[in-house]
Amino acid sequence: MELPGPAVARIDLGALVANYSLARRLAGHRSVIAVVKADAYGHGAARVARTLARAGCECLAVARVGEAAELREAAVALPILVLCGVQDPEEARAALALGTTPVVHHEGHLALLRDAARRRGARAAVHVEVDTGMHRLGVSAESAAAFLASVARDPNLRLEGAFTHLARADEEDLGPSIEQLRALRRLLGDAARLGARPASIHAVNSAGLLAGEPLAKELPEATAVRPGLMLYGVDPRPGRAPGPASLRPVMTLATRVVQVRDVRPGEAVGYGAVWRAPAPTHVATLAIGYADGVPWSLANRGEVLLRGRRVPIIGRVSMDLITVDAGEAQVFVGDEAIVFGEGLPVEEVAACAGTLPYELVTRVGARVPRVAEGEGSAAV
Repeated sequence: MELPGPAVARIDLGALVANYSLARRLAGHRSVIAVVKADAYGHGAARVARTLARAGCECLAVARVGEAAELREAAVALPILVLCGVQDPEEARAALALGTTPVVHHEGHLALLRDAARRRGARAAVHVEVDTGMHRLGVSAESAAAFLASVARDPNLRLEGAFTHLARADEEDLGPSIEQLRALRRLLGDAARLGARPASIHAVNSAGLLAGEPLAKELPEATAVRPGLMLYGVDPRPGRAPGPASLRPVMTLATRVVQVRDVRPGEAVGYGAVWRAPAPTHVATLAIGYADGVPWSLANRGEVLLRGRRVPIIGRVSMDLITVDAGEAQVFVGDEAIVFGEGLPVEEVAACAGTLPYELVTRVGARVPRVAEGEGSAAV
């Protein structure tokens, strides 16, 4: 029997549904492809996928074939887009056997999927990613129209969709994103003249969706959107004012006080004696560390929420423990402390740590149980 540890990641499924509903409203006539890669950004992919399916989501996206296999094993039947495509014949065969839609980025992907489709005796549905400025994955914009046309003509493949990925939608200046969308629109027009007309067209991610009409009007042909981070209650646009409605944090990373001690002036706490008490104080030791997802960079600069107030992390973050300065307040063994989430936004913690909210939610360690709360938690 696996016992829960002293640290826990509470997953608020009601907040997840509320964030999805916001994405659904912002999408308008476009459908929502919910991104659940990386174990749903650390929140538990199977649980998140089933919750989104019940909320009316029509399609999911993962990065790798193995992630799609885990969802199928969990009885998730929604269409699944595999964003990073297939890397070898075995993955190509598995992707088709699982009923997923792989993304293709180059001729090598086409060859793998073409062979897998022949073996199955059925055409393989694919989406083509077009590189309009990210310069990471995808067919170059210059060759995209001809590439799309060749896929559309291939008897072993079915061109289901085409898309691009916005590199700078989280910035206040939307100019670069507008340029990317206009580039995609131009090449889709060229492809249509060559006979390639993908049914599904998508571009905007969470930041692009939250940007609203300035980006939506640039690609009226879009049939879908691809929100990821916003589904989990995190605004991907640092320092920006809230959008049309507030996002609700889905994950709250919490732990407990395991020891309290009085420290005299001048006494050091933790490895390397990098913090010394300037005055008599209560020091609380919390059962969470960098193995659980607390960034080492929060030493002597981060905060936690303890008994309703923010208190500073003091000394170095160690593998299993951190220490905080509770001041003169009464603190007891067993008291809960929140590392990020409800009452302490992950965006703030990430900024303090010099990283991104994406990293914080996905790096929460495997030994921290994810415990579902809220809407439908008993069913997942």
